[in-house]
Amino acid sequence: MSGNIRQRLRDEIENEILTGHWVPGHRLDEVALANRFGVSRTPIREALLQLSAAGLIEVRPRRGAIVASVGAERLIEMFEVMAELEGLAGRLAVRRHTDADMKAILETHEACRQAAEAGDSDAYYYENERFHFAIYHAGHSQFLFEQCSALHRRLKPYRRLQLRVRNRVAKSFAEHEQVVAALTAGKEEAAGRALHDHVAIQGERFSDFIASLSHARSSDMRQSAAAKT
Repeated sequence: MSGNIRQRLRDEIENEILTGHWVPGHRLDEVALANRFGVSRTPIREALLQLSAAGLIEVRPRRGAIVASVGAERLIEMFEVMAELEGLAGRLAVRRHTDADMKAILETHEACRQAAEAGDSDAYYYENERFHFAIYHAGHSQFLFEQCSALHRRLKPYRRLQLRVRNRVAKSFAEHEQVVAALTAGKEEAAGRALHDHVAIQGERFSDFIASLSHARSSDMRQSAAAKT
């Protein structure tokens, strides 16, 4: 099975959890999901394992995969820690990057530009991930890379949802521009501050984030109700 199909399966299951189609405590049956998507149980099991790593589901003995409960307060705490890690990654990248590292950062930045200009939030989401990972690599700290990667993956579903807020893709890319400008100018503190602020959810962005969660869930409920009538 192609990587695109595996990715689509994961994204669709992830979206139904985030929008509240499946509430916390709901058991996700592999056979039912396989029948629904017309695939074998293997890619479904792989998707559920990825969602477990992201904290969206819990795998329990004798019960299987259960939709986890993640409160807004917990999410904000994770974003706070992620912002601090990103800031550190930016500062190390300024001090330690090689020419090859900077080339990778600029290439992923350009890919983000193209996705943003095309208005494709999903494409931007994946290119944005590559951009951040290129910065983690440029810091040449294996431990920091592991910590950033792990928390980044935990927050992936919510970062995806953020990008669906009106004008967020354009704002995100503008923030990337500030990060790249600081990196190329060798401004350590500026790079760290730009990356921290890019990830932190506070003020208006906090309100937008909570609203995006509520909107996604209410929209999904309306669609489900319409399908039953």
